Amino acid sequence: MGSNKSLVGLWIFGAMINVDAVTAAILGLSILLISGVVTWKECLSESVAWDTLTWFAALIAMANYLNKYGLITWFSETVVKFVGGLGLSWQLSFGILVLLYYYSHYFFASGAAHIGAMFTAFLSVASALGTPPLFGALVLSFLSNLMGGLTHYGIGSAPVFYGANYVPLAKWWGYGFLISVVNIAIWLGVGGFWWKTIGLW
Repeated sequence: MGSNKSLVGLWIFGAMINVDAVTAAILGLSILLISGVVTWKECLSESVAWDTLTWFAALIAMANYLNKYGLITWFSETVVKFVGGLGLSWQLSFGILVLLYYYSHYFFASGAAHIGAMFTAFLSVASALGTPPLFGALVLSFLSNLMGGLTHYGIGSAPVFYGANYVPLAKWWGYGFLISVVNIAIWLGVGGFWWKTIGLW
C-alpha cells in the first residue's frame, strides 16, 4: 500500500523533483515485480496492453516528428493566411477556423501536442479578424477537450478503451465523427445563441 502511495506521489509531484511519469511507472512496476506482487509472466500475458503500448508509442513519436520537422507549424500558418485572406465576417471566419482546428485532431495522438501547436495561432488570427477574444478562447478551449473522442488515439485514455476490443475501429471512427457533429451543433449552435443572450459576444 505504501508503494502505491509513493508511486501516486511521484506522478503528482514528480515534475518538481525531475522525475517524469514514465520513470515513476517503471519504478512502480519494478517494486511490484521485486516484491512478488506480480510476476513477469503475468505482465507478458497482458497482450492487449502491450499491443496498445506499442502502436500508441508509434503514434506519439509520429506526432512529435511532424511537429519537430515543421509540418504542424506550416499547416497552422497556411490556414491562418488562407482564412485571413478570404475577407469574410468574423463569424464565418471563426467558424472555418473552429472546424479546421477541431478536425485537424485526426493528425494528432496527443491533445497537448495539438493545443500547444495550434491553439495560440488560431486564437490570434480569430481575434485579429474581429472575434471577441474571450469568446474565441472559450470555444477553442471547449473544443480542445471534445476533439479527443474523434479517434481511438485522440486522447490518452482512448487507446486503453479501444484495447478492450468492445468497439471495432470502423465504428469508433464513425461514432467519433457523428458525435463531433452533435457536439459542434450543441456547443456552437445552441451554445452560440446562449452566449449571445448573456452578452459573451
